[in-house]
Amino acid sequence: MIDVVAACSSVSNPPSKVRIMGIVNVTPDSFWKKSRGLGHQGAELALQLVEEGADILDLGAESSRPGSQYVEAEEEIRRLLPVIEEIRRHSSVPLSIDTRKKTVMEAAWQQGASIVNDISALEDDPELGVFAACKGLTVILMHKQGIPSSMQNNPLTDNAHAQVDEYLQQRVQVALSLGIESDKIWLDPGIGFGKSFQANKILVTECGTLCGGRFPVVMGVSRKSFVAQMLARDTSPEDRLAGTLATNMMAVMAGASILRVHDVAATRDMLLVLENLKSERIGSISE
Repeated sequence: MIDVVAACSSVSNPPSKVRIMGIVNVTPDSFWKKSRGLGHQGAELALQLVEEGADILDLGAESSRPGSQYVEAEEEIRRLLPVIEEIRRHSSVPLSIDTRKKTVMEAAWQQGASIVNDISALEDDPELGVFAACKGLTVILMHKQGIPSSMQNNPLTDNAHAQVDEYLQQRVQVALSLGIESDKIWLDPGIGFGKSFQANKILVTECGTLCGGRFPVVMGVSRKSFVAQMLARDTSPEDRLAGTLATNMMAVMAGASILRVHDVAATRDMLLVLENLKSERIGSISE
């Protein structure tokens, strides 16, 4: 874990530590093919990310890319458990499960998972929040507009920050009412989940102010089409690493605490460079 103080005077409360969450898609259809892996292949990918410096692994067995279709809980469990079991034979790294379903999270928890990453912010399955509270799990509450199969048909445009902030505040109150401890709540503005290009930009650059800056913010921009839009040219996911790193650096400077990424080693290098530049800047000021 790398200490980071944002080298940006406009940030009032930057995170003191930034964690790297490595993405493992235990699916056949997630948009970035190098993040996909079923069975032994998925476990190998996960362990490679740990070697590269991932502080957390985020395992998902249901794609949420634009246009994707949800899958049944039984299929999620069938995909996830062999991968989790093999990871646990080699590593005790914290595991986050990208799921909307209590039965899936319960099966993963029995194998040692401790973080729920729910794109529905505990709306789709009311029992998931109850289970998380009972077991003391960390919960990531994300904002999305609609469902993956149609969320980009009418994306959020005007007053994006205010609308996302209001929604997340409501979901935080729900989580607290279920008995989830406040220090177990993380927020995700849901970059690309039913937002316009301008809305995504605002949410990256103002992420640290969501819910008054009271909760850690997860930033998930890795290789998304939003990055290609900023590059102002048509690119495939393979060509979006530099843009992703720049976006994540800006997010850290704006207050993000957890970076959810495909490219752990490159992200770690970016944070090390930021740390070094921050130290030089502080040294110059103190002289």
